[in-house]
Amino acid sequence: MSALTSMAALLKDTPPVCAFEVSPAGIAAAEISKPPRISFAALAPDVISVSPLHDNVVRPDILLQQVRGLVPGDGSHKRRRAALILPDYAVRVTVLDFDSFPSDARQQNSLIRFRLKRSVPFDVDSAALGFFPQPSRGGGKQLDVAVAVAPMEIVARYEAPFRLAGFHTGWVTTSALAALELVPATGLQVLAKRTGRVLSLAVSDRGVLKLMRSIELADFSGEEVVDHLFPTLAYVEDQLAARPDALLLCGFGSAGEEFRLWLATELNIPTALLTSRLGEPGEFNAGLLGYLESCKET
Repeated sequence: MSALTSMAALLKDTPPVCAFEVSPAGIAAAEISKPPRISFAALAPDVISVSPLHDNVVRPDILLQQVRGLVPGDGSHKRRRAALILPDYAVRVTVLDFDSFPSDARQQNSLIRFRLKRSVPFDVDSAALGFFPQPSRGGGKQLDVAVAVAPMEIVARYEAPFRLAGFHTGWVTTSALAALELVPATGLQVLAKRTGRVLSLAVSDRGVLKLMRSIELADFSGEEVVDHLFPTLAYVEDQLAARPDALLLCGFGSAGEEFRLWLATELNIPTALLTSRLGEPGEFNAGLLGYLESCKET
């Protein structure tokens, strides 16, 4: 069982030969070559049901069938290494600050699980956990640690069809964490990423993740998105003592440009659509495109 990892930790190792992003709408896949070969297989609405509390893979046989169709076997009995990108709402991602952080990995793991006990709605002691101590900015002693945690059963059920298809899913991350590779590592950036009924918000300061949360939307109105953006912007101004340099939007479809113009006026913040060298990041492939961005130099 592989732990959830941030993109920075993932890329310290040899990159996989394939990457997959799973969403309720389908599977976005890429064979990592130059240029990458990207494909998408749609899933029926009853195959994936995203939640942080119960099994997400309702029909694993259909998921397996689609994986095999996207990237057929190469005739070898050896498992191919793959990156697996999970839906944001299936995983709790947070940033914990520490005045001091032990150097021993086991002590780090125990300390993080202790800090999470009262803030996640599942048993953190038996959960899949990944974390990444981020570089300190400004010379201070405080360390921000990006943490991803999910029930072990949820992650295992996502991985199982890929293992049956002959892949070793040694790296697991979330769509929003992967999509952060498309966010400039300069200034103070806010990312608003929509996938179906889920809105993920992330704040990064010169490439250091400061805040991430995912919210299930009641509807798809711009007003509801703004209602969730306001507390995020308040956090930026109160805790980081600055206004965002940019608000980046992803996953708002054909209305994205119109929505961008409206938000720029409503919030008085420079607003742009998230971009990628490999195409427009959308609801169901932004994580995959972010992952591929990180692989471009390998």
